[in-house]
Amino acid sequence: MPERLPLEVAIDTLTALGFRVKESPNLRARRGQFAGTDAQRAAGLNAMFADPDVHGVLAITGGSGANRILPLLDYAQLRRTPKFVGGFSDITALLHAVHSRSGLVTFHCPAAVSEWNEFSWRHFKGVAMDGTPVLMRNEPDKGSLPAPREDRTLTIRPGVARGPLMGGNLAVLSSLCGSGYLGSFDGAILFLEEINEYIYRVDRMLSTLKLAGVMDRLAGVMLGAFTNCTPGDGFWTLTLDEVFEDYFGGLGIPVYRGASFGHIKRKFTLPLGVQAEIDATAGTVRLLESAVS
Repeated sequence: MPERLPLEVAIDTLTALGFRVKESPNLRARRGQFAGTDAQRAAGLNAMFADPDVHGVLAITGGSGANRILPLLDYAQLRRTPKFVGGFSDITALLHAVHSRSGLVTFHCPAAVSEWNEFSWRHFKGVAMDGTPVLMRNEPDKGSLPAPREDRTLTIRPGVARGPLMGGNLAVLSSLCGSGYLGSFDGAILFLEEINEYIYRVDRMLSTLKLAGVMDRLAGVMLGAFTNCTPGDGFWTLTLDEVFEDYFGGLGIPVYRGASFGHIKRKFTLPLGVQAEIDATAGTVRLLESAVS
């Protein structure tokens, strides 16, 4: 990371939560926007995968460049020594590569530099540590207003659906299409989030998923935060409502938006590959099995 303070705060936070933190060998390295060369970053991850004293690997942050190291990772080692792998945003690439190549459950969850507030910590602990069948719902707070404005969910198509959770950051998912690092979405509940993308780009990314066949056999869709996704200056586009209706409205499956995950402070922890049930009318997701053994 370019700044030291967020890293120190993240380590102090994880320590305060009860974790013993071991830094990856190249955590403080720098090459452009990356923590070292691709070979260094992959070697650091592989060392964590093989270290018997390491029980989990949590990304310090997102950003870009996880795709670059996917061919260099030792998935066979992870199959021999399975452990927690988690993060979100650009880490979507790592989560899907590990899940598809090793069969392990991976976790779309706060990164180390995220705000580990009570909401995020409660969901993380319940899903990734206690292995309880967690029911996840937003907790809107209206404060002094007549009705809550934030953390609301919106039903696009009502109903209840069951299937394995599969998803993450939309830009990263679309970039993996055709790579061999995406698992099967057959019968899955697709969850998506995004940040700082113009709406026409969101449209393009969703069209990539559609053309790649990802949407052909879904059981349901759960959309999280699409933070600061706007038309942009001087460019007229569809609204997000219209884009979501175009791609999901005709699938004949339950769909809702606004779930608490993505580039926001309060985050669910969503385990890839674990059976879950969404209620698009109530705006909830419930795990049907433990994510950890």
